Amino acid sequence: MDEWFERSPFIGFVPWIIYWVVADGPSTWMFGAICAVISALILGVSAGRGGPRLLEIVTIVFFIAVTVVGMVVGAHDRDWMDGYATTLSSGVLAVMALGSLAFQPFTAQYAPESAPQQDWERAAFRRTNQVLTLMWALVFALIAVLGYVAVQSPETTDWTKAVIPVVVIVGAMGMTQIYPTRARDNARPA
Repeated sequence: MDEWFERSPFIGFVPWIIYWVVADGPSTWMFGAICAVISALILGVSAGRGGPRLLEIVTIVFFIAVTVVGMVVGAHDRDWMDGYATTLSSGVLAVMALGSLAFQPFTAQYAPESAPQQDWERAAFRRTNQVLTLMWALVFALIAVLGYVAVQSPETTDWTKAVIPVVVIVGAMGMTQIYPTRARDNARPA
């Protein structure tokens, strides 16, 4: 269980998943506050196990910002925040993932410490994490666009906020599990 916590980005996504499921009305900022508390707990545990990761830092900053903005602006002024909660949150994740490509792909922070042993494995390791991080950035960007479409065309909400995002996320999770092994096998010299 300890290794799963250390190596699974799923834990870092828990506040986002909760937010996507419940934040769709006039209490978005309150759900943001709940998610800020959850992300603070995850960040605290992670800090004691090797240090915080980019996803956890972005998570707590986002949910604190949602909470503060929600408390500062009035109920009428935060209608945009309530309506575009999925677009905003997914957009932030897409920017985080794309931005991490310039330094260290965020998925590399969840890889086993023992992953790259030789020079050819190091190159494959970096390339694998670049591909996975780009894939996740595109998934988050797609979900942000679908969230926007759902607000503009409410009759599409079942598909744009539930069916398509779930299918895309499940597919991306499968790719995240399968791709590293295949890439490592393809990178090995014959």
